[in-house]
Amino acid sequence: MINVTKTFLPEQTEYQTILKRAWDTGWMTNRGVLVQELESKLKAHLEVPNIIATTNGTLPLQIAIKALGITGEVITTPFSYVATTSSIVWEGCTPVFVDIHPEYLTIDETKIEAAITPKTSAILATHVFGNPCAVEAIEKIAKQYNLKVIYDAAHCFGLRYNDRSIFEYGDVSTCSFHATKLFHTGEGGALITKDTQLHDALFQHHNFGHNGPEAFHGVGLNAKMSEPQAAMGLAVLPYMAEIIAARKVITVQYNMAFKDTSLTLLKLRPDTQWNYAYYPVVFKEEAQLLQVQARLNQAHIFPRRYFFPSLNTLDYVTAKVCPISESISKRVLCLPLYHGLSKEDVTKISSIIQQIL
Repeated sequence: MINVTKTFLPEQTEYQTILKRAWDTGWMTNRGVLVQELESKLKAHLEVPNIIATTNGTLPLQIAIKALGITGEVITTPFSYVATTSSIVWEGCTPVFVDIHPEYLTIDETKIEAAITPKTSAILATHVFGNPCAVEAIEKIAKQYNLKVIYDAAHCFGLRYNDRSIFEYGDVSTCSFHATKLFHTGEGGALITKDTQLHDALFQHHNFGHNGPEAFHGVGLNAKMSEPQAAMGLAVLPYMAEIIAARKVITVQYNMAFKDTSLTLLKLRPDTQWNYAYYPVVFKEEAQLLQVQARLNQAHIFPRRYFFPSLNTLDYVTAKVCPISESISKRVLCLPLYHGLSKEDVTKISSIIQQIL
């Protein structure tokens, strides 16, 4: 069976050796030595000044909204994983959807200003499939209207834009370390900001609001990463260059197979040093996608409709027509892409698709 992704796992003994350090002390949570070491190594690897490791990739979005004091309306994208929208709603805010760029698939920065009202307090945008948003334009709009900016950068581990870490942009960036991601801790995530005071507020929010063992700065929740999670991250991190290189080889093979077909491939924003996070293809129509998906499934190959459906169509948000997102979401399919996927498997997947196009 070939799934859309496969978790990269180092040798079990490597993980156990790292975990034993926590095992020997009996310190399994509450920011032990492994979590602190992972944060230190991630700061160096990603070239960011501050990072907070968390137990998953959704809580960072909720914490960022809370720490920035965001209320009212939040301009966001309909083309993202549901966590982006659900976090806005969960925190008592109202998502206001702006349609996406038809090629880059990120929020269309030229349509943001028209969506701003006196109730707007923030922009929450997603770097889609590791493709950066138009961060310079968004920053200019945010400054003009005094808005906060959060980036859902779940797909962006190791990504650079304009020769800078993509995590440097916005007030806060969040990342996912889920087992399906490029870098993972089994389940996990991170909060990243260059603002030291904001980092302190985010840190307190992720740890019940604690200010020392007996005092509190205010409301908080429990988003702390555990030692077993951090041990996985420390075991996986040394393999990142190998993982990305392997995914690049697969991506090049797919590109060659589909270059003269009717499929639309992801267009990367200029000056992007991509991380090969996903391999999305866009079909001419949904019926063709469904036919390909069914044929691949028959061969025990399981791509994913990612992102589907368009989030502006969810039943717990105010409906707003976003024709580009709604169309793309019905026609986009992410093909299998992971370290260990063989050249023969890629050929098999490509051939099945080519037969139907």
